[in-house]
Amino acid sequence: MVKLMELEWRKLERNKVIGEVLIYWIIIMFMPTFFLTVVFADDPMIAFGRSYSDAIHLMLPIQMGFLLFGASLINHVFIEEYKNKTIALSFGYPISRKKLVQAKAMFIAVAVFFCTLVSFVLSGITTYVLDQMMGVINGEPTLADFMTYAIRAVTHSMVIALASLIPLFWFGLWKRLVIPTVICAIVLMQLPTILSMLRVTLNLDIVYAIISLLGMASVYLSVKLVNRLGDQ
Repeated sequence: MVKLMELEWRKLERNKVIGEVLIYWIIIMFMPTFFLTVVFADDPMIAFGRSYSDAIHLMLPIQMGFLLFGASLINHVFIEEYKNKTIALSFGYPISRKKLVQAKAMFIAVAVFFCTLVSFVLSGITTYVLDQMMGVINGEPTLADFMTYAIRAVTHSMVIALASLIPLFWFGLWKRLVIPTVICAIVLMQLPTILSMLRVTLNLDIVYAIISLLGMASVYLSVKLVNRLGDQ
């Protein structure tokens, strides 16, 4: 399975993918400070800057931006191969289609998880350094804050990795459509905001659990039904 995942990486336009990830990292690492100093600066109802424990609640949803990276990988790993008809060559390998699809999905999940986790680290360090320079967050981070952030970074990266696979079955394998895949990722990325606008009060941890299950269901259907979807 690891060798198949390595093969997927070698097949990608790696410079293009690495450049895309760097852009995400650079933008996201400065976003918490931008929101605290510009977007929410004059809104007394929003208290993310009261303490580091409050700031963590701002930093978690920002990382949802990597759902777009997941959509991009679905396009590269699945949709483009179908459109270029190179998927038929892949399916000609002496391994089952189900195992190949499983390896492709695992590659996407691992890539999104790793990149999101690194983004958490970069975002945390950058926010702390800028706070020392600009004083945007009250107080200093405690050991409990560091522990909470580390745990949430790992668990949230797993959620984003699984949620990024939600468009895989319907838009990636079945319909093979790029724009709906991206739109799906954007909707998922903005899901907390959408729920707030609709005045739907749900614990975000429950929401994250649901979208994680949906991602796993999408992978299951993709692996289960790939033989029925054809090569064209």
